[in-house]
Amino acid sequence: MIVAWAGFLLLVGALLAFDLGVLNREDHVIPVREAFRNTAIFAALALAFTAFVYLAYDGHWLGLGASPDAIDGVVNTGRIAAIKYLTGYLVELSLSTDNVFVIALIFTHLRIPASYQHRVLFWGVVGALAMRGTMIAVGAQLVARYHWILYLFGAFLLYTATKMLWSGGDVAAEPDESRMVRWIRRVLPVTSSEHGHDFFIRESGKWMLTPLAVCLLLVETTDLLFAVDSIPAIFAITTDPFLVFTSNVFAILGLRSLYFALAGAMDRFAHLKTSLAIILGIVGAKMLVADWLAREFGPNVNQWLLAVIAAVLAGGVVVSLMQERRATPPR
Repeated sequence: MIVAWAGFLLLVGALLAFDLGVLNREDHVIPVREAFRNTAIFAALALAFTAFVYLAYDGHWLGLGASPDAIDGVVNTGRIAAIKYLTGYLVELSLSTDNVFVIALIFTHLRIPASYQHRVLFWGVVGALAMRGTMIAVGAQLVARYHWILYLFGAFLLYTATKMLWSGGDVAAEPDESRMVRWIRRVLPVTSSEHGHDFFIRESGKWMLTPLAVCLLLVETTDLLFAVDSIPAIFAITTDPFLVFTSNVFAILGLRSLYFALAGAMDRFAHLKTSLAIILGIVGAKMLVADWLAREFGPNVNQWLLAVIAAVLAGGVVVSLMQERRATPPR
């Protein structure tokens, strides 16, 4: 098992090093075509990893799938593990899309130059991986020991979904006026002007944060808040730490490219947030009635869940584009 974790972490490290050291060695504005290309590459890698999951769990390589999954009491075969991994990846990627909207607001209100945004997102991803890894490790242990926690997670997700639907997905106050920014400026030394792509500078013999560092702290805080929703959501699918972590990592790795692909077209997806709220509600309900679903659908429950989530997400995109098309006056 340790070998599997070490190998995956080395793969992630290599991907991040290639991204920062080769693809984005120089600060530059990420064009939409490049963003879609990178998004497709990370999606292809995530899907290709499904083959490894299938083979590794089917043959119990490196100790993977050797013990029952606490969510359903089933030992994950290759097929079951692959479906759980894909479902978790799709759920996490969907919820990461909501994060894109907030990150765009942070960049806009803090006036972060487009050429430096990739650098902020890169280090934001590194921090997100560490935070989520810790949350997953703790959450998996809690669920394994106290199964009733799943019901609390389910109720919390239903509450969050209802809140999202009622609020219409509106994001409150500008980040520059938020309590977080005021707290950072009050307790930490922050420069008043930009200093290129540096997060720290030495000024008058004292180390100070730049506005870019403040932006990074906000992005990290935002991801932590979204992880509070997304981590419980994937525990509705599996409590296998390796499946939970790998699906999370591939979703987060694709988040940066997804941001540059969607940031300029977010207004076109008016119903996407509704789809995300429905997905959270479905996952929360699945946690609350997991035993009944297991009796009705057997081992195929996650296969059905994958199909429903994909349909809801695609439906939100299609309805949004149809509404935009109707609203566009004919030439």
